[in-house]
Parts: sequence; structure tokens; C-alpha cells
Amino acid sequence: MPLNRRTFLSRSAVTGAGVALAGAAAAPAAEAAAPAHRGGRRPKRYALTVLGTTDLHGHVFNWDYFKDAEYTDAAGNAQGLGRISILVNQVREEKGRRNTLLLDAGDTIQGTPLTYYYAKVDPITAEGGPVHPMAQAMNAIGYDAVALGNHEFNYGIETLRRFEEQCDFPLLGANAVDAKTLKPAFPPYFMKTFRVKGAPPVKVAVLGLTNPGIAIWDKAYVQGKLAFPGLEEQAAKWVPKLRSMGADVVVVSAHSGSSGTSSYGDQVPYVENAAANVARQVPGIDAILVGHAHEEIAELKVVNEETGRTVVLSEPLCYAERLTLFDFELVFERGRWHVESVKASLRNSNAVEDDPRITKLLADEHEKVVAYVNQVVGTATETLTTVEARYKDAPIIDLITKVQEDVVKEALAGTEYAALPVLAQASPFSRTSEIPAGDVTIRDLSSLYVYDNTLVAKLLTGAQLRAYLEYSAEYYVQTAAGAPVDVDKLTNANGRPDYNYDYVSGLAYEIDVAQAAGSRIKNLTYGGAPLDDAQQFVLAVNNYRANGGGAFPHVASAKELWSESTEIRTRIAEWATEKGVLDPKDFASADWSLTRDGTPVF
Repeated sequence: MPLNRRTFLSRSAVTGAGVALAGAAAAPAAEAAAPAHRGGRRPKRYALTVLGTTDLHGHVFNWDYFKDAEYTDAAGNAQGLGRISILVNQVREEKGRRNTLLLDAGDTIQGTPLTYYYAKVDPITAEGGPVHPMAQAMNAIGYDAVALGNHEFNYGIETLRRFEEQCDFPLLGANAVDAKTLKPAFPPYFMKTFRVKGAPPVKVAVLGLTNPGIAIWDKAYVQGKLAFPGLEEQAAKWVPKLRSMGADVVVVSAHSGSSGTSSYGDQVPYVENAAANVARQVPGIDAILVGHAHEEIAELKVVNEETGRTVVLSEPLCYAERLTLFDFELVFERGRWHVESVKASLRNSNAVEDDPRITKLLADEHEKVVAYVNQVVGTATETLTTVEARYKDAPIIDLITKVQEDVVKEALAGTEYAALPVLAQASPFSRTSEIPAGDVTIRDLSSLYVYDNTLVAKLLTGAQLRAYLEYSAEYYVQTAAGAPVDVDKLTNANGRPDYNYDYVSGLAYEIDVAQAAGSRIKNLTYGGAPLDDAQQFVLAVNNYRANGGGAFPHVASAKELWSESTEIRTRIAEWATEKGVLDPKDFASADWSLTRDGTPVF
């Protein structure tokens, strides 16, 4: 086998083995003289650079499909694998390609209209279907291995397996196991051997870990098929195996943040953001490429509790805005290679332009998607925006809840639940979405609902809905009556993201932000009368919330009456197309407001 060819396991026959690869001879740049030891002998040294991205979410181009324009932001960031390709090539030129390894920490095939199009509109699963744009781009750039992210499962296992087949690199997930046998359903690890002139080769192992929350967030696809044990326990199982197989360097690619927190409460006994825990608890790891949290961490040093050795963590910013570099210095002493030091740093995609090789490769796919999202599906009588939707009841969010109510009512017609009142939940996902007056396109509606969530109907009581609203209201920072109100400081209490704040349509209520969390919902009514705690309601929720995302009370355990696989985004487009005209009088409702001691905040 030529030394520069990748080899990896068949996806249909993974039984717990990893992925092995032999590298070619190292470039001279990787070797350096060391200070002479006693007797004048100099130990051999080797420099290795491991490159990493994470949370690409379908970003190939520096393009905003929702705005139909080049991507820009206030920080001057640039996005896309086209930029990453240039950065990677620069590093390979500097370090010697044979001394580098390129990894990703997951969330690859969901997140932009580009990825949606090739999952749903022109799906890669169709007979004779296309090759996924992310597979094309990452193959061309030369990724060595990619960890599974939770969003890899959003379109179902069939789509994920087809994507896996199209990749020239393995998708790693040591803690993605068969639900019955508990054997790995994907390659747990990848190994590559780097040849060093005049010394034994350096063997590098990459362990891939994904997020246990998949069992909650994509329950409909994975329940009974796959299980997702904790990162810490699986790392403790696999790292010693990798060392016993002769790994001189162990890198973990983990789709898991470093904070030690979870967004799913106690629904699973595993930590969501466990990367730093892995570093602390599991000996034998040299570095961890962190993902999932969408944070920028150039370098985080964590001391292992058992060995006292430092483990270096790094998380490059999402959407291909940053590239992590782990620079390893190894020294050959006492018959084996030792990691002497690890340093992590970031490179910024805004420092380069798109690689024309990548943009040319996917120009046709890009143009198809641009044409798709610019299809006109209706007109709007006035401009609708999410700018104030975090703290004011905005008609644009009512559009989402109205669509969800209508879909669920139709689905339950003729069933024993048809007479129950239908309420709906929605979150202000974006602070910048706008549906302009005049022509409305698919991209306008897509920017309103940026996630590929689907719809679920749950059965809840009035008392449970009251608790649900109280939990949601924890999103606001307690603000005393009469104190100045700064809207930029009013929300996201305790770091809660906007997508974990919910409107609930069909009820009327006030949120008193002068009160302590847990005592904020006031004047809660249904149909003009105080809410009856015993009354039953149908709540239309997205699948993320229905499965426990955000840890809202009662909803995950509530009886499920109906669900579907069509995206809410698609339902909104269908509703708008059928209506032809988006007029707030057809969907806007005054459901809630912020108060302080009974006085409106706004």
C-alpha cells in the first residue's frame, strides 16, 4: 500500500477496532538538534503539529445564505472551509505536510441552507444522489479524522451513514455504541504513524468522543438503535488501550465543551460539556480538541489528577472562523518517544481569502442553493423583525406559534384529543431576522427558524404549563422596580441562551422581572379566566424541547400525542405559500409582557 494513502474500517463492519494509517518519511523541518547529553550524544527530536476545526455546520463559503451576501460581522470574522483550506496549506508548508494531522470535532452536516438542501431537497440518500458538499470539501482539504457531533444525527442515521461512505476519512465516536451489543457503532479511534529519519516512528492515536445528549435531542432517530455513554468512562476505557497499542501521542477529538455543565438536567447521567473532566480524570491524554460549545479557547491547560501532567485543550471558533494548532515537541529517550511539550494557538480565517480550488469545486452546489433560498413564496404587508423579540412579544415569533398550532390541530383532528386547546412554544432564535415588507423568500423564512427542528405534540396540565413558564422566565435578570432598564443586560441570566427562552401562545401572562426567579409569572389566564391547574392542553413543541433540550420541566416526560419528521421551517414556508400574504392580523397575538411590580417595563 502506498504510504500516503488513507485506510480505514468499513462502516458496516465496525467491531471495536480503530483506524490505522502509516505516514511517509518525515520532512527534515520536523527534526531539530537537542542539547548534547553526557557522552556527547544528542537525543532525537520530532516536531508534530495537529490542526483542528469544529462545529463547521455546513459552512464552506464565506457566504450568508439568509442575507444573500458575503458574510460579515462586527468583529470582522470570516467563515468557511474555503478559508480553512488556505490556512491548512500554509501550516503544511511551514511544518512539512508529513508532520501534520488535520482533525475536526464534529457538527458538520447541519446548519446552513447548503447542508439542508443536500439532506432534504436533493438528498444524498437518493439513488444516484449527489456527494455531500461537506464530504467534497473536507476530502479535498485532506482531513484525517472527524469526531461525530450531535447534529450529525439530525437527518437520521441513513443520511449520516451515506455521508460517512462519501468521506475519505473516518467518523469517530467511541461512545456511540450499538444499543443492544454496546459495541462501537463507529470507529472509536484513528492511528497514524509518522516516520522519523534515523529513529523509530512516532505513533499518534486520535480518540473520537461525541455528546451523550444525542440520546435526548435526536431520540426519534436513535432510540433502541444507538446509545451514548459518558465521555469520561469511554475515554478511561480506550486511552489505556491506545497506549498499550504503542501510541506515543494521544489526542482526543471531543464534541463536548469544557465547562462541565449540561443543558439537559438530570435526564441522562452524563455530563454534556465534559472535555475538561476527561483531561482531569483520565491519564494518558496529551491534548483535546474541544467542540460543541461554540466558544473560542486558544489554550486551556488542565492538570490530570492522577499523573500531575498537563493536558492542553483548545477550541477553535465555530463555522470555520478559526483553526487550532497543537504544536508537539517530542524527544526520543530511554528507548521511546516522550511528549516534552504541547502548545496550542489559533489562526484566524479572516487573514486569508477563499481557496479557489474549493470554491470552484462546489460552485454548482452553491448556485443551486442560492437559487433555492431566493424563491418567492408570498408577500408581507409589513416588515417583521426579531430585534426586540427577547423582551417584547413580537409578531414574528407569533408566526411560528400560529403555524405550529395549525399543523397540530390538523394532525389531531378526529382523534380523542381533537377538542383540547392547542398552545405552542417558540423561541427567539435570532436577534437579526427580518421578513421585509413585500416579497417573502425561503431565505427570509429560514433566517427566522435557523434550526432543523421538527414538531411534536405533548399533553400537559395547567399546573405543568405554569411551572414551564416560570422556568422560562429565569432567562431574565432580576431588575428592581424603578431601576434603569438596559435591554442588553436584561436577558440571558446565568448564561442562558436565547434558544432556551420560550414564548407560549394561547395563554396570557405577565413576567414580573422585579421578582426572584420562580415567582415571576403573574395574572396567568386562559380564555380570559385564571388558568385551571387541572385543565389539559396540547402543547406544540419542537423536538429539541420535547426530548428535554433546555431541561424545561415536565415536557420531556409528558405524554406524546403526535410527532412528524417535516422541519418546522418547511411548515412555515408551506403555511406562507398557502396564505400568499403574511398579515400580522392573521397570526399576531398579545400573549405576554414584562412588568415590575405590576407596571409594564415597556
